[in-house]
Amino acid sequence: MEGPATREFELSLSDGASDDDDLPMTLPTDNSQSGSIRKGCDPFAQTQRSKLQHRRARINQQINKEMRMRAGAENLFRATTNNKVKETVALELSFVNSNLQLLKEELEELNSNMEIYQTESDAISVPMIPLGLKETKEVDFIVPIQDFICEHYREDSSLYDKEIKELIELRQAMRTPSRNQAGLDLLMEYYNQLYYLDQRFCSAHKHLSVHFHWYDSLTGVPSSQRALAFEKGSVLFNIGALFTQIGARQDRSATAGIDKAIDAFQRAAGAFNYLKENFSNAPSLDMSAPSLSMLVRLMVAQVQECVFERITITTRDTKFTSQLQLAQEAAQVS
Repeated sequence: MEGPATREFELSLSDGASDDDDLPMTLPTDNSQSGSIRKGCDPFAQTQRSKLQHRRARINQQINKEMRMRAGAENLFRATTNNKVKETVALELSFVNSNLQLLKEELEELNSNMEIYQTESDAISVPMIPLGLKETKEVDFIVPIQDFICEHYREDSSLYDKEIKELIELRQAMRTPSRNQAGLDLLMEYYNQLYYLDQRFCSAHKHLSVHFHWYDSLTGVPSSQRALAFEKGSVLFNIGALFTQIGARQDRSATAGIDKAIDAFQRAAGAFNYLKENFSNAPSLDMSAPSLSMLVRLMVAQVQECVFERITITTRDTKFTSQLQLAQEAAQVS
């Protein structure tokens, strides 16, 4: 079904990389990881945050199922000329739309649940606003990459089975990053691998025959594209979202925690702003330019709130100039 959700991303990166289609055919991998669970990833962790993410994933899958049923019912309604069938399909559509509305309301309730992302300190009275991670479905790179190696590089694809497997394991691991620097490193590692994959296995005339499925973090609506840029953009969004979660969990009762929160929210704003400036034709609402602009402003506002909190803590005297600075910061936050 063609439409806005199927238009490919346009990506413009000015990192000085070569556009040579025949770069050395290797898959860079990180051999420092061992075992099936990478550092910064534990899909079986039973934290409140992971439980919330699993609930989001379940709702996303249900929304996807209901939308597919609605699309099929709408096609049947347009195609049939039997009035009785039309009435039956119309009734079914009303049920599906009702279920979709309930699922979206449930997702909205989860998105508004900020408590589990916050610090446990009782001294913090103002919670910060974090974002949940975008969910994705599993992707199998094996056959498309093998075919490309055989056709384009004229090499035996079985020689690279280990590297391809590690790439798949890396993608699987980055779906459940831990809420710390190790989780960020995991997402960045996969994002960097996508750059190499783009340079070696994609060209202006040929894409990997892989469909990337991602769910909107705000509405749960699924999107699917073959463009590797869509995968890059979604991973970059999750990097920004993870920074918001790290910022929200900081203990802002002390200046050290406030500084960490400021740094995290600034980096989140930078990730969303980079995404807004370098990606276009976003297939999902959360990655559209207006949504990203709103997220950038929200993150900057939270930085300003943290700056005000730091000045409040560090201002001990009652001198006019000190109180004036405090009042100016309060006005800026407002």
